[in-house]
Amino acid sequence: MANVQVIQRNAHLAGAIRLEFVNGREGKVAKGTVTAISNTRWGSGEARNETATAIQWILWGAQAENAAEYLGKGSHVNVVGRVRNNNYQKNGETVYSLEFTVEDLDYLDSRADAQARRSGGRGPDADAGQGGGQAEGFDERGQRDDESASQTKDRKTSATRSTRRTGASEA
Repeated sequence: MANVQVIQRNAHLAGAIRLEFVNGREGKVAKGTVTAISNTRWGSGEARNETATAIQWILWGAQAENAAEYLGKGSHVNVVGRVRNNNYQKNGETVYSLEFTVEDLDYLDSRADAQARRSGGRGPDADAGQGGGQAEGFDERGQRDDESASQTKDRKTSATRSTRRTGASEA
């Protein structure tokens, strides 16, 4: 049977990985389920549109266990997987469904963000993409607001000047 590859880029997890152990060929095997949400934007100006895509993914084995340990709600990921038709009969009627299985999962958060999210702390991007507010210095679309962008530019300029002065005095 042919597989159809599915790629979901720059997604945020809608919740924690739901981990369970099911019977496999060689004993118990870990099965993780998670929903990842990604946004697609097109157009510009007044005609700018955005749509969200949510896919429920299934992870297996060590990949499921590692994801459950290191990822949480709001974690940023890239997912590559396959989709298969999972139709079945229920009460004499055919139920149509698709099953998405993860083949490759890239963790996009920095180590500090991931640790802060797992410990319930406030990392630099702790609110980004979680629907419960917006990260400081960003507007509702995730773009830096003008004041924050200006402050970042000023810090970078100041750091560059300081480095140049330090480098010049050491030479």
